[in-house]
Amino acid sequence: MLRTIENGKLRLEHVGENVELVGWVAKRRNLGSLIFIDLRDRTGIIQLIVKTDEISVPEVRNEYVIHVKGVVRKKDVANPLLKTGEVEVEVSELQVINKAETTPLIIADETDALEEVRLKYRYLDLRRPIMQKRLKTRAQIVQSTHEFLNEHDFIEVETPILTKSTPGGARDFLVPSRLHPGSYYALPQSPQIYKQLLMIGGFERYYQIARCFRDEDLRSDRQPDFTQIDIETAFLSQDEFLNISEQLIAKIFKDTVDVDVKLPFRRMTYAEAMDKYGSDKPDTRFDMFIEDIKYIFSSNQGDYYKNNTEIRAIVVSNIASATTRKKIDEASLIASRYGLKGVAVLKYLDDELSGSLLKTMSEEEIEALIKKFQLKNDDIVVIAAHNRYDRVVGALGALRLHYAKETNLIDKNTYDILWIVDFPLFELNENDELASRHHPFTLPKAKHLPLLESDPLQVNAEAFDLVINGQEAGGGSMRIYEQDLQRKIFEVLGMSEEEIRFKFGFFVDAFKYGTPPHGGIAFGLDRLTMILTGTNNIRDVIAFPKNIAGVSQMSGEPTPVDQVQLDDLYIKNTHKK
Repeated sequence: MLRTIENGKLRLEHVGENVELVGWVAKRRNLGSLIFIDLRDRTGIIQLIVKTDEISVPEVRNEYVIHVKGVVRKKDVANPLLKTGEVEVEVSELQVINKAETTPLIIADETDALEEVRLKYRYLDLRRPIMQKRLKTRAQIVQSTHEFLNEHDFIEVETPILTKSTPGGARDFLVPSRLHPGSYYALPQSPQIYKQLLMIGGFERYYQIARCFRDEDLRSDRQPDFTQIDIETAFLSQDEFLNISEQLIAKIFKDTVDVDVKLPFRRMTYAEAMDKYGSDKPDTRFDMFIEDIKYIFSSNQGDYYKNNTEIRAIVVSNIASATTRKKIDEASLIASRYGLKGVAVLKYLDDELSGSLLKTMSEEEIEALIKKFQLKNDDIVVIAAHNRYDRVVGALGALRLHYAKETNLIDKNTYDILWIVDFPLFELNENDELASRHHPFTLPKAKHLPLLESDPLQVNAEAFDLVINGQEAGGGSMRIYEQDLQRKIFEVLGMSEEEIRFKFGFFVDAFKYGTPPHGGIAFGLDRLTMILTGTNNIRDVIAFPKNIAGVSQMSGEPTPVDQVQLDDLYIKNTHKK
């Protein structure tokens, strides 16, 4: 036995006990006759005191792995920053188990290493207490999920990793088949079809901690492979299903961060979210609503007002005096990402409005704008205009978040949770073609069925997203379960009979044999962990992530493979370096 107790568990109750400890040297201070060592294991740090005139001490440096024997003593002066801060261990024997070279990053919560270095030496980065805390939180979320769903009669079922390619949404990762030359498996973007087949198979309540794969451009909250808490149920109404989902999230919050969330979660329609917040995942921890101000300019004949059918604005307080030309250009740059040429920024200082847009406004319009927003000294009005609603509200939604961060409006110690409901069933893709907003198995609202052919973009879905602090933490829907309606949706999407059979033939066939009403949701395990550990980087909550280019800086994949392997798969490499 190398240890009798873990380092982070030592307390006053252990004073006088003989203990054996192991771990990594986190810090070493040599005072001549005394050496102080902070010894770290996964539970925390304990201070060791070594009297060099009483025992033989080998060379010890940071990150050496050591084994010690000693007696627990009460400290003369406690360290309130450590859970073990009231005690220390007076060492009687010290053995070096393994040496370590000087590490390329500081092994502590605060490190000066760039992310590139952290990812390259991930095994060292994982020693940092904050990284271990994040991954422990992730594990606790999984444990809480298992406990709750098992208690509520859900059955955990694994679905295939090698699946059929059904292009749509992100690109599939493809796996060539050696036994079937020219044919490919796909890695699942989600278990969507399989979870629905399990409902047809009579399981009624399914869940899985599911690995998913999407070949898409990455960012701070995306990885090519990720994990979701995947759930599907049969014979439940949407309200019943959302109630169960809320209870699961409440248990996760209680178990991981000891927070009691208020149930039921409030609900907001997609239309209201876009109108007021410019986002389908609104951060509602602060106000600053988007307002329609087109009516103010109803009599204005200027080109700006005639050519832009949508004119909307937000007001930001306590910032006008600090709003420079550079700040205005920065706001316009943000708006340009949503297809706008820029935004107009008006300042209200000393009871007077100023800004270049005023040259095209009448006195009546200026007064109406001041009255509309009840402007106060040091306010700014940010105005966006275009003939497309989505671009205007999208730009103002992004600017709303930008200014909230700049003016410290967001209380980071709160959790704001809500459902967004009544999403559109369809949207236009980048080619202006009709596409499913979520997937083609989402149930349309019954009252909108007559619009499927005449005006499909006005059809809403029985779909719902869980939003926490402005991040989408999960999304799902009630599913189509009638074969005629499912075929109608495929037809509205412009899919031919041949395409339907090729992509979904087995799935469509299954609908012929008594499909129950069903619905499901997928919660992003990575996103939930990000929210509960207070980081905005998905790579902080995954043990061995890829960088933003989809590359592992530690192990180097993706890498070329030799021609023998490619020949086995009948693949010819046409890439030119």
